[in-house]
Amino acid sequence: MTRTTTTQQIPTPVQDPELSSFLLRLRKKNTDTSSHKQTVDSYYNYWDSDRKKTDNNDNSVAERRSNSDKLTNHFYDLVTDFYEYGWGTSFHFARMFRESTFKSCVAQHENFLALKLGLKPGMECIDVGCGVGGPLREIAKFSGAYITGLNNNAYQVERCRHLANQLGLSSLCKAVKGDFQQMPFPSNSLDAAYAIEATCHAARLENVYGEVFRVLKPGAQFACYEWLTTEKYNEQDPAQRQIIHDVEEGNSISKLYTIPQCLAALRAVGFEIEEYCDLADPDSPLAAAQDPWYLPLQGSFSMNMEQLHRWRMTPLGRWMTDKMVLTLETLRVAPAGTRKVSSLLNLAADALVKSGEQHLMTPMFFFLVRKPANATSPPGGAAAAGANGISRIEAVGH
Repeated sequence: MTRTTTTQQIPTPVQDPELSSFLLRLRKKNTDTSSHKQTVDSYYNYWDSDRKKTDNNDNSVAERRSNSDKLTNHFYDLVTDFYEYGWGTSFHFARMFRESTFKSCVAQHENFLALKLGLKPGMECIDVGCGVGGPLREIAKFSGAYITGLNNNAYQVERCRHLANQLGLSSLCKAVKGDFQQMPFPSNSLDAAYAIEATCHAARLENVYGEVFRVLKPGAQFACYEWLTTEKYNEQDPAQRQIIHDVEEGNSISKLYTIPQCLAALRAVGFEIEEYCDLADPDSPLAAAQDPWYLPLQGSFSMNMEQLHRWRMTPLGRWMTDKMVLTLETLRVAPAGTRKVSSLLNLAADALVKSGEQHLMTPMFFFLVRKPANATSPPGGAAAAGANGISRIEAVGH
């Protein structure tokens, strides 16, 4: 099925990165309801051909891959404010250690990468797909390293810059708008790189991994938490396929890769794999010390303060948010299509819980890889995109 709407230039919804209130952000978007609705409709159109027939046929997947940059841009124009309202400024999961707060688990998850990379003052590191910069700011505070976030969504870049300035971290934290499959950085220029649940949005993993390889100095390391399907997932099982399809649609992922495919992609671009493991594995050595990673979405019957603090993430909290935005849209306070965005995120949350319960996918497949000391470019020659882009001083100089 051909969907010409996917190739049209969709206007960006009106957004103000300095607004702190979820309600005020919805009202701002409501000043141009047409742009918001076009973005909503465009995103949904990407999935029309196989929403009911979830076999992820080759044509549908190929079209989503070829338009992955537009798909993801539309998605984050729509969901960023919801994410911050319900989750905070770090858009990722974490190992949920018992007797630890959600916030501390998230920070520990981020700083684990800083420790693995050996980040320290004076080093220049890139956050690949930085969102609004929650991890970037935490890792900068923890390590003292200079961190530059790369993000192709203009609103998130501006939001990232605003929050860094607001928190007094602009001397260590920068944000650059650009495609992580064509990075605007010189080759062999960065001391380290990390990505947290972001590279799954790439059209192909080799594209983004190859660019990370190119911009790293020889001998430098790349650490990542990747979204992947596990060996438990059976593509031929209709029920499992529906769950994963809902995860993909609700999170703007053209098609999830498998763990072996991820490792093969890393090797193909030239990385040496030093360490990897599935931190969401229910049979991991520390599993007994954790609650499931999806517990914040699943909810809990516990009435302790930590659970109450996370109420917006729970099924009840999401239901209340859904009814709130429906009311605001009906009263024309929120723009048309806002309720569809809420429904999309509820679809994603429910699918993630189901996939987590069966361990069909992991949002935290950790790997640490190194660019060989004698390497300067990916095998076979990577695209030279970025070699003549913004200079190192402009991009990551401080």
